[in-house]
Amino acid sequence: MNARNEPGPAGSDASARPPLVRELLLVAGLLLAYKAGRRLTAGHTAEARRNGHGVWDLERALHLPGEGAVQSLLLHGDGLAQLANTYYAVVHFPATAAFLVWLYVRRPVHYLWARRVLAAVTAAALVLHLVFPLAPPRMLAVTGLVDTARVYGPSVYGPPETDQLSNQFAAMPSLHFGWALMVAIGLTAAARSRWRWLWALHPLLTLLVIVGTANHFWLDALVAAALLAPALAVLRLPHGTTAGPRTRRGGVRARLVPAGRRVDEVPAGAVR
Repeated sequence: MNARNEPGPAGSDASARPPLVRELLLVAGLLLAYKAGRRLTAGHTAEARRNGHGVWDLERALHLPGEGAVQSLLLHGDGLAQLANTYYAVVHFPATAAFLVWLYVRRPVHYLWARRVLAAVTAAALVLHLVFPLAPPRMLAVTGLVDTARVYGPSVYGPPETDQLSNQFAAMPSLHFGWALMVAIGLTAAARSRWRWLWALHPLLTLLVIVGTANHFWLDALVAAALLAPALAVLRLPHGTTAGPRTRRGGVRARLVPAGRRVDEVPAGAVR
């Protein structure tokens, strides 16, 4: 019997994929705007340190575990501290970029959803950076924490007084953690592997790294999660979005339709 393949429904509909050049310009523009906005609070040193002491005191009042409990695990050897510093320095942007590229290519509908959520969370974080500059715990003697990047390397920051590339007083909220959490949620929603839940290890490891290296307080991560929650509630993934049923080889199952017959004339799920 002559037959032709009719692809089944697929959530990664190519028609949903936005133009590549437009997306590159949009993402680059958002990144530049964010970088410029962060620089606006770079000189608020005294206020950032006062806020840091306030956050430290609040954490103790809330009986949160001390950040030092995590850092002590890294200080058993130079290797662990260097590994954590490297993870902090090199994973954040590349992992998020790879996440968006994979979604753009394989799951365009999920890509649009994830890009909007990340943009919303980043914009909210920028506002918080402007109104609440915060020194990280590594800059505060009261915490008793070691600046692991300065002591063990590698470091992405220079002295705060001369650092012209970054704003070290934008610790609240932690976008390292917020973006990592969104990457895990997005990949869990978009992937179909039985192992997709292991992506939850990414934000967990990121949380331990940002706290253990004394770049963030626990509350920095909690606030990032608190910003992500309403963004996910408002910017919902379209209902019924799916990557399509899978065959044993992992491909999208196709329906074989006899030549000369319309798809709607064949019973759903029928295979000839």
